[in-house]
Amino acid sequence: MSAPRVEVMEPYRIEIPQSRLDDLAARLANTRWPAEPEGTGWRDGVPVAYLKDLVEHWRTRYDWRAWEARLNEYPQFTTTIDGANIHFLHVRSAREDALPLILTHGWPGSVVEFLDVVEPLARDHHLVIPSMPNYGFSGPTADTGWDVRRIAGAWAELMARLGYDRYGAQGGDWGSLVSRELGIIDAGHVVGVHLTMLLTFPTGGVEGLTEDDLERLRAFRHFADDGSGYQRIQGTRPQTLGYGLTDSPVGQLAWIVEKFKEWTDSEDVPEDAVDRDLLLTNVMVYWLTGTAASSARLYKESAGSAGRVEASTTPTAVAVFPKEVVRPVRSIAERTNRIVRWTELDRGGHFAAMEQPELLVDDVRAFFRSL
Repeated sequence: MSAPRVEVMEPYRIEIPQSRLDDLAARLANTRWPAEPEGTGWRDGVPVAYLKDLVEHWRTRYDWRAWEARLNEYPQFTTTIDGANIHFLHVRSAREDALPLILTHGWPGSVVEFLDVVEPLARDHHLVIPSMPNYGFSGPTADTGWDVRRIAGAWAELMARLGYDRYGAQGGDWGSLVSRELGIIDAGHVVGVHLTMLLTFPTGGVEGLTEDDLERLRAFRHFADDGSGYQRIQGTRPQTLGYGLTDSPVGQLAWIVEKFKEWTDSEDVPEDAVDRDLLLTNVMVYWLTGTAASSARLYKESAGSAGRVEASTTPTAVAVFPKEVVRPVRSIAERTNRIVRWTELDRGGHFAAMEQPELLVDDVRAFFRSL
């Protein structure tokens, strides 16, 4: 660890005014509900009956103050990088020789994703857990252009400011793209990258692929055809979408909870995979910070680079959870990544840190220990 750069890092605590919680309760109580044809279930989106029950729980039983206190148990800071406010948790291990890790969430996630992995990972690692620019407590940026590479550049600067000249990166969803990019642009300092999602485009053909590989590619195409409507809206008209989500907490909830149903290892409802109050806390971060539109903008900012994959020589581990949105193909991944660990898990989905924290922690530990 080198001497930290002299930059302003302000201590931060989450302290939401009670007036905003009262406003939320009033909005929930006065929700206007849409009509719904009989027998559609989850086929057309989130069912009214399910959402009414979840909203009633949110309004009458969910305790934001308890979760606010839990988040505030960990040291938090803000700093300005490249003109943007960056919020992050910084949890140092009791081990002075611990390898630092930067953990990056995705959409529709937040730092809340990592609450159940902080303590076990901190036994062996110093942890830096930032809110991505335009997300949560980092808040909307004043300018555009915050794509994956720019975020990765900000992370490299953040780790340098903290004095970490040798560190690892871990992430899923957008966090996987940012972590991988970080391993490319800061390869001299990043010792390894651990991913729970890796997009594998068959640009080099499909010769030699197994039937399981081909099934994964077919699932990818099905997702592109049937499951990516949110992506197309956020990638083209994020501002228009943002009005509804920023004004209606139930709209924000539905927009996110649908993904927790479709992308998790759940049977009937998202709570089969993720604790109900943990899920609501993640939604609360979007609602309380008003970052529905700004967070969606990442899809538009990164649209131009979709499908273009730069080769990475940084040691990379991939943990494949069976209910991940799209499972990667190893032989394709190896064309552009230095894969040194590949783990096929038997349970869990897209939100690995929330669904299967123990499995994720074990795999992360094993990978970075090997380095």
